[in-house]
Amino acid sequence: QVQLVESGGGLVQPGGSLRLSCAASGFTFSSYAMSWYRQAPGKERELVASISNFGLRTNYLDSVKGRFTISRDNAKRTIDLHMSGLKPDDTAVYYCSVVHLERKYWGQGTQVTVSS
Repeated sequence: QVQLVESGGGLVQPGGSLRLSCAASGFTFSSYAMSWYRQAPGKERELVASISNFGLRTNYLDSVKGRFTISRDNAKRTIDLHMSGLKPDDTAVYYCSVVHLERKYWGQGTQVTVSS
């Protein structure tokens, strides 16, 4: 079955950096686009970044453009989200996601807290 496991969250000061990773299994990883979402307390889950199956196309939420970079390694079946210039507004639970056979799957999420 499809499994997504995120890691790399934590507490970071404003202006700092973090790298999130997501390990995927249970599907043909290189055939699917992958995404990172986030959900802050009291807010709806929002799409942060997505990457096509071979990594040739990426898309970003306007507020993270120039600060976040999504990447993937099809051999390792992982995607990363490199985050820099972090702001308190980036505080949220970050989720890895894939749409497989018309069903959207989520990981368990990893908490990112940006605070001094």
